Amino acid sequence: MNKQALVDSFSRRAVLGGLGMGATALAIPAWAQGHSMHGGSHGKGGPLIPAGFDEVRGEEIHLTIGSGHRIVEGRRGPGVAVNGSVPGPLIRLVEGQSVRLAVTNTLDVDSSIHWHGLLVPFHMDGVPGISFPGIKPGETFIYEFPVRQAGTYWYHSHSGLQEQIGHYGPMIIEPRGGERVQVDRDYILLVSDFTTHDPHYIMDRLRTGEHHFNRQMNTWTDAYPLSGAERRMWARMRMAPTDIMDIGAPTYTFLANGLGPNEGMEFLFNPGERVRLRIINGSAQSFFNLRIPGLPMTVIAADGQNVQPVEVDEFQIGTAETYDVIVHPGSAAAYAIVAEAMDRSGMALAMLASSLGARATVPALRDPPLLTMADMGMNHGAGPATGQDHSAHGGGTAATDAGHDMAGMNMRDPALLPPDVQFGPGVDMVAMAPVDKMGDPGLGLRDVEHRALNYRMLRALEPNSDVREPSRLLELHLTGNMERYMWSFDGQMYSAVSDNPIRFAWNERVRVKLVNNTMMAHPIHLHGMFFELVNGADPAHQPRKNVVVVQPGASAQFDLAANEPGDWAFHCHLLYHMHGGMMQTVTVMGPGQ
Repeated sequence: MNKQALVDSFSRRAVLGGLGMGATALAIPAWAQGHSMHGGSHGKGGPLIPAGFDEVRGEEIHLTIGSGHRIVEGRRGPGVAVNGSVPGPLIRLVEGQSVRLAVTNTLDVDSSIHWHGLLVPFHMDGVPGISFPGIKPGETFIYEFPVRQAGTYWYHSHSGLQEQIGHYGPMIIEPRGGERVQVDRDYILLVSDFTTHDPHYIMDRLRTGEHHFNRQMNTWTDAYPLSGAERRMWARMRMAPTDIMDIGAPTYTFLANGLGPNEGMEFLFNPGERVRLRIINGSAQSFFNLRIPGLPMTVIAADGQNVQPVEVDEFQIGTAETYDVIVHPGSAAAYAIVAEAMDRSGMALAMLASSLGARATVPALRDPPLLTMADMGMNHGAGPATGQDHSAHGGGTAATDAGHDMAGMNMRDPALLPPDVQFGPGVDMVAMAPVDKMGDPGLGLRDVEHRALNYRMLRALEPNSDVREPSRLLELHLTGNMERYMWSFDGQMYSAVSDNPIRFAWNERVRVKLVNNTMMAHPIHLHGMFFELVNGADPAHQPRKNVVVVQPGASAQFDLAANEPGDWAFHCHLLYHMHGGMMQTVTVMGPGQ
């Protein structure tokens, strides 16, 4: 079947028509329908789901989605597992092969699997309501596609909030002809977040009190070194400088390959070996700042795509991003791999160990970071040549000066938005002067003395095949109302029945500019295609990614060649933000349309 026939046969209307639902039901996104996880209840019953994962490979792979309960460090919570474990099994494929994945759903609600970052026909992408109807209880769906790439990827549910309670797993695609980088050991580190709560309870509480699960937010008025003027300024704006993550510890326990920080995740090594760590952020809602004290890391891939090696001491990994790093453990008995939550309320932890049970000293949690006026889009000191926000790198004075200017200003001024952004109850703040922050290493890493990765440091290893100048600029605003927990693009919350997708002509070259009008970092993911970050590299070496973190009150740009026909999801990968409306459909027209 040619590409045009594929688009005609699996158009979005045909997919939605196959759901057999009326318009009223479709007004709720398909991935947001259905609250029950286990036999029609929110309970924590069913079999115990173990942590860790096996490996499956080959041209015929069978996966089963089931429910149960999980126990992490003595705390019990609900679980959805693939092949009986959390994370689900490592799926190992080879570039150039074809694969059939038979996925059976034994839950009492619909489920699905999205192959995050894979180039697949759009009806194999696994997003209910956009690219297929979902997998009904008791049914099996066959995903079938050629494997067109190599690298580190992962998979997860796109139904309801199942991803939060365990429906995710890693994927490795080996390059045709073997790995380019030779190592002695090759490990996967999948970091995630565990909760004892039903995720729908979490969503309900976020909607009624956005700060309910934010420990730092709940104590900031007493514990943080702010002047009286600064406290009054934040109070006037009904905001807080500690609003870093919606959910932190103790609501969350942060996991390494399904294990809590006290449950002994370890990777063995011999001194002097080259060790590859494939680091996947499979969390529902968490950013991590990852470091290995005493051991530098050489980043060699981002989102599965090779980059020119760059040595760093720490990096922030947004939700759904992946980074591959090479480390050379020395003579120490062990090294701690510390994935500290961005709000510094907890950490995921693993050990590089020279022998079973060897342990390194685990550093204490660092002081929580504070937002500045620069994170609200006030960018005093921005460089005119690059647009880079200098106050994002330890420039507290600029942030404080901006605060004095902000004290009497209206943060909900619609005049600051372009006319195609809907200004209403779903928009509670507007960034005053957002600038590009590709050079920002992320909250918590702006003032560290060691080397922290930022997007400007990334360069594609292999030259990009398409270096055409973009024919147009598409500007999209990331908007939200944090108190009502409403999230959107351009003030419009997602609806499965919307007939207003983002449209790209076949093979057109577009520059997309994302402007973040909120005070939270958003990891924005495009399904079905890679894009190239506009990060100061020459066009041939702009790094290819499928997730870009847009910093608070900032902008980010990427170039896209729209050469994958069909309907694709485009969304914030913070699960509760997507569930709260920050999602849109991208339609790529087929050849000749």
